[in-house]
Amino acid sequence: MSNRLLEDREDQVFRVLRTLEKNPETSQRALSKELNVSLGALNYTLNALIEKGLVKAKNFKNNENRWTYAYILTPKGIREKTSLTVRFLSRKMREYEALQHEIEELKRETLAKDNANVQLAIQSNAFNLDQANEFSLK
Repeated sequence: MSNRLLEDREDQVFRVLRTLEKNPETSQRALSKELNVSLGALNYTLNALIEKGLVKAKNFKNNENRWTYAYILTPKGIREKTSLTVRFLSRKMREYEALQHEIEELKRETLAKDNANVQLAIQSNAFNLDQANEFSLK
């Protein structure tokens, strides 16, 4: 699997763990909408996290007398989320720095082109003024 695909997968796991830590009683459907992933992909990820011992699913009755699940991060899941957070932040900081560099480069290029265009306009106007003066002198 390519490095980018692994990073995307890791980001998805990080976001699932982060969201579950904040709201363990969220439904899979609500979680899939919040994270903008398909319900099937989320179900697959949750089952993998449960199998790895990072999340524990507890069923309980909600207010509507329905059985629902609470997805609780295990101590191992909390450690993994912390590790993923560090890697996620590191990757996002590198992306941020690269974007800052690209923005500065684009600003310099734009400024250089603007200066060149201004110089061309000045030269063009000066040429036109010289031509106008020649015609008016005749």
